[in-house]
Amino acid sequence: MVINVPTTQSTSREQQLREGIVVPRQPLPPYQRKFRAGTTSFMLAMHVAAIFALLPRFWSWQGVSCFVLLYWTTVIGVTLGLHRLVAHRSFVAPTWVERILVIMGSLACQSGPIEWVALHRHHHKFSDQPNDHHDAGRGFWWSHSEWMLHEIPALRHSDRLAGDLLADPFFRWLDHWFLLLQIPLGLTLFWFGEVHQINGGGLGLVLWAIPLRLVVVYHVTWLVNSATHTFGYRNFDSPDLSRNCWWVALLTFGEGWHNNHHAFPQSARHGLRWFEFDITWQHIKLLQRLGLAKQIKQARTGQ
Repeated sequence: MVINVPTTQSTSREQQLREGIVVPRQPLPPYQRKFRAGTTSFMLAMHVAAIFALLPRFWSWQGVSCFVLLYWTTVIGVTLGLHRLVAHRSFVAPTWVERILVIMGSLACQSGPIEWVALHRHHHKFSDQPNDHHDAGRGFWWSHSEWMLHEIPALRHSDRLAGDLLADPFFRWLDHWFLLLQIPLGLTLFWFGEVHQINGGGLGLVLWAIPLRLVVVYHVTWLVNSATHTFGYRNFDSPDLSRNCWWVALLTFGEGWHNNHHAFPQSARHGLRWFEFDITWQHIKLLQRLGLAKQIKQARTGQ
């Protein structure tokens, strides 16, 4: 299946974004300047724990192996599951495959799947406009991470933006309890580390596989909101600040080809030129060969 970019008449704001012109933003309203205590405390705790994970007493090759395996699990869960499959419906997969991928993505602790998908769809609808919740026009750090530490008005529209997921009890349950996924993971890692007397013990494995992994995945995926709206090149004249950034693409398994994605949001393939390597797309092709991915949408670009 191929998709094309719809042609519409540009507004003056869209034209400014196409030309890379950022109109100065109005200050945030007072209610949005307050920090959300829960999110801010959680992020601070994860970053402190991640620093402790790097102490020599917690180093082990088993910890590195757990980190690498869970990094792949989490990032593929986000890029393949939450993003391309669920948020954009770029292809169709059996229900059991979709749910496994969504659980993998929920291990990222980037909110529940309903909230994640609703916010992502909102971003595409209002990309780099003042009501975009991680509007790049407010600066690099706002779009990178600061936006989530404050109230997010876009969440008021979750019913409209993610109504398809709200109708599914599985998504509603996971959206509420996604943090609990870390408990069996942590207990299993702690048991393994203690039984096998790994350097740093069970605590070392837990620190490498949960807080350190979460912090690295956070910043890597946040770069899609910040760096790829700041650095790189553009293949398409999309009405936003999106860029293709090769190093973000490597870290995020293909999500860094962001200008391509904004030009063709429903395309399952983000790397559209011969040198734009897209690891997530390779996973989709593997699923297709196994008969687990069908009705795959691809952009027709002529490149």
